[in-house]
Amino acid sequence: MAKPRVAVFKFASCDGCQLTLLDCEDQLLALGEQLDIVHFLEASDRCEPGPYDVVLVEGSITTPHDAQRIVEIRRQAKFLVTIGACATAGGIQALRNWADHQDFLKAVYAEPEYIESLSTSTAIADHVAVDFELRGCPIDKRQLLEVVRALAAGRRPRTPSHCVCLDCKRRGTVCVVVAQGVPCLGPVTQSGCGAICPAYDRGCYGCFGPSVQPNLAALSEQLQSAGTATAQLIRGLRLFNVAAPEFRRESERLERLEKSP
Repeated sequence: MAKPRVAVFKFASCDGCQLTLLDCEDQLLALGEQLDIVHFLEASDRCEPGPYDVVLVEGSITTPHDAQRIVEIRRQAKFLVTIGACATAGGIQALRNWADHQDFLKAVYAEPEYIESLSTSTAIADHVAVDFELRGCPIDKRQLLEVVRALAAGRRPRTPSHCVCLDCKRRGTVCVVVAQGVPCLGPVTQSGCGAICPAYDRGCYGCFGPSVQPNLAALSEQLQSAGTATAQLIRGLRLFNVAAPEFRRESERLERLEKSP
């Protein structure tokens, strides 16, 4: 039987999630015996046309050309998987969604009239149907291997959906909110990193996006009562997953409250 044909495509991103795939090293070599990676410009000049059995997409849609390109890629993909915060939630570049796009262009480019870009940075799922989302900034190596192996075997990937707080308990990390009053998004963020930041006395930054049914309003109220400024909460929510619907709605709600008399 022919091996499943796999392609990896990049849009607006830092390439960190593709590098996570390369970091798989020995495991990637083993996967090469089960899969045929026919398009992965970060690793090889091999560039075969579709159709593809599995397509991994990194990055957000930020230009008119990319908005057209992702539609064509979707047509060529049997299964399309988005990897990383940029592809699943617009990435940190989605901060432009709350600012003047033209001001950004003038500040960055000497001749902005030659730049074609959209006023927003949006997730791949805002443009085409996505079969599976793998979150993180960057993604977790073990979760990536699980996704690729699952799709190669014809089953749905099994990745965690619980919040970071459970990981803190499992590794015996004292809660930074309770013990030190440090603002932390762990109660509303999906597991994936292994709760690295709280283990080093830092609050969770929400790298893996919102967990299932996150109670953001309750967390905001708790952190505010502990002395966290509303502006600080807004900045905390507008990071790697700034455009994730749950984080976006809560940051906008807090912003309205801050501006109200």
